[in-house]
Amino acid sequence: MASVTFPLDDLAPGTARKFDVGGVAVAVVRIDDDVYAIGDVCSHANVSLSEGEVWCDERELECPKHSSTFSLVTGEPVTLPATQPVAVYTADVIDGQVTISTDGDAP
Repeated sequence: MASVTFPLDDLAPGTARKFDVGGVAVAVVRIDDDVYAIGDVCSHANVSLSEGEVWCDERELECPKHSSTFSLVTGEPVTLPATQPVAVYTADVIDGQVTISTDGDAP
């Protein structure tokens, strides 16, 4: 398992940022004090999801190329054209520090 840790304050609320976690590109999104981590590559267009728009109320991240949105909770595509999910990773916030973890089973 690979992980990366950083201060929560390094990620502004309502934004996404790309992290390399043991060679895996992960889009990390902060909504209020909740943090989500999903695969950073759109399953439809091979584009970085962290460059897309965060939909806070819906808990979704929009692909900047064709506007597919992905659930930050499940990784499932919510809108077309994407039909395949992206991986979901563990995001823990403890004492103001965020730890993102991946495991060998995730794509």
